Amino acid sequence: MIEYLKGDLTELTPTTATVECHGVGYLANISLYTYTAIQNHSQVKLYIYEAIREDAHVLYGFAEKRERELFLLLISVSGIGGNTARTILSALTPSELCEVIGSGNDKLLKMVKGIGGKTAQRIIVELKDKIVSVGGDSMSSPTGNALFAEANNEVLESAVAALSMLGYTVTASQKVVKAILKEQPSVSVEVAIKEALRRL
Repeated sequence: MIEYLKGDLTELTPTTATVECHGVGYLANISLYTYTAIQNHSQVKLYIYEAIREDAHVLYGFAEKRERELFLLLISVSGIGGNTARTILSALTPSELCEVIGSGNDKLLKMVKGIGGKTAQRIIVELKDKIVSVGGDSMSSPTGNALFAEANNEVLESAVAALSMLGYTVTASQKVVKAILKEQPSVSVEVAIKEALRRL
């Protein structure tokens, strides 16, 4: 079992990070929260969850242990797989997710792609008591100085690429991201994707 990877960050997209450790590059699937946390670093430490399937070994990487704990709680819920859990952690920060589950706010959960009313309620019912051990106030949201502004076309391309990898169509993604850029010309990639996830 891999606990964490520590090494050079050789490639980074809003959905994946490649970490080179002693000459071997490991590709890890990441959330937007982790993307924001590591985007300006040349060396990183990612806590790992390894999903072993018959056809593949998939790595999920997290900048902080708490996010991995939330990921593990999410995939323990029936009907929630690794990619859905990552999508939830991309739409909501760990603190926001703890607050949403703790307060029983299924409306916000239903805004995430792949989460219907029954699934949102199941997440809240099964995790409401468990979420207390993870805690919801010790970590601030990765906004403000953690975000960076880029040219509109670069934001558009990166956001659409990330949304496509999360299962959304290119046409729908472009339409939503363009609308967001029109409203907020200096928006960052991370914020654009998060806002698009809420609207799609």
